Amino acid sequence: MTVKIFGTPEVQDFLKTVAGFDQEGGNERAKQIMHRLISDLYKLIDDFDVSEEEYWFAVSLLNALGHDTQFGLLSPGLGFDHFLDMRQDATDAEAKRTGGTPRTIEGPLYVAGAPEAEGFARMDDGSDPDAEVMWLTGQVRDVDGTPIPGAKVEIWHCNSKGCYSFFDPTQDEYNMRRTIYADSEGRYTARSIIPSGYGVPEGAPTDVVLKSLGRHGERPAHIHYFISAPGHQHLTTQINLAGDPYTFDDFAFATREELVVTAKRIEDKDEIAKRELDGSFSEVVFDIELAKTEQPELQHRHARPRAKAKEDEQNQASQLAASAKV
Repeated sequence: MTVKIFGTPEVQDFLKTVAGFDQEGGNERAKQIMHRLISDLYKLIDDFDVSEEEYWFAVSLLNALGHDTQFGLLSPGLGFDHFLDMRQDATDAEAKRTGGTPRTIEGPLYVAGAPEAEGFARMDDGSDPDAEVMWLTGQVRDVDGTPIPGAKVEIWHCNSKGCYSFFDPTQDEYNMRRTIYADSEGRYTARSIIPSGYGVPEGAPTDVVLKSLGRHGERPAHIHYFISAPGHQHLTTQINLAGDPYTFDDFAFATREELVVTAKRIEDKDEIAKRELDGSFSEVVFDIELAKTEQPELQHRHARPRAKAKEDEQNQASQLAASAKV
């Protein structure tokens, strides 16, 4: 089909009406953004001669994504989360806020209200006995190497089956979710288990989109972090464990070279006894550097819909990523 109507005066006038340009109410920024978005989609339909069948299949897929609350899963899969990080990296570079541990995507599975501890916390509840014990530790410093006592280190990760507490009803509340305040030397330590990698649910809407692109939906084993301290820029990051087959092939594009960490197998009896463990374990060391800033808005994580604590269940319908796993 060679017919193209996007550039006609009728369509251009119609776009202005759809975007509300001829109405006094509403939000002007929303109108501008919607006009651009709809214009781009109309032009796409014209340029690619999208059929009615293709269009309505896309609508059905969007409905399915909403029904399964998987937009938060598809977003990193299509690179939006990483693109936002790239923009923020560029903003920091322009403002000369350089150095520090690299940021990477948050994902949709953070839950507020995790138990707090000073210096050390056990994160797992012992319900995954076949999992490998992990000793996770590190030091929080500024870019000059000075330790940051009391830094707030929030950590969350999945179990050995790739499932997260709160979203997985078989796990205890806040299993493998903790907030640890660094000790006087800026150090934090957690006993937990080695998480597994996992993939998007087979046949789910996100899986349908990725397979249409010839892509997989697998993530490597990883551990999520929020780190903050007064006078320092809040950091959202995660580490990928070295050796996972998807460490450098993460469908969510979260891998950064500096954030790939080795889990070192420890079998020395003295080291095992020092940690009061029953057998061998894997030690994961992740030191963190925070950039300094005097801007209050940069010292806190950005606002976005997140899963709330259990006591705020009335808001969960609009907040949860539900079956999304990323």
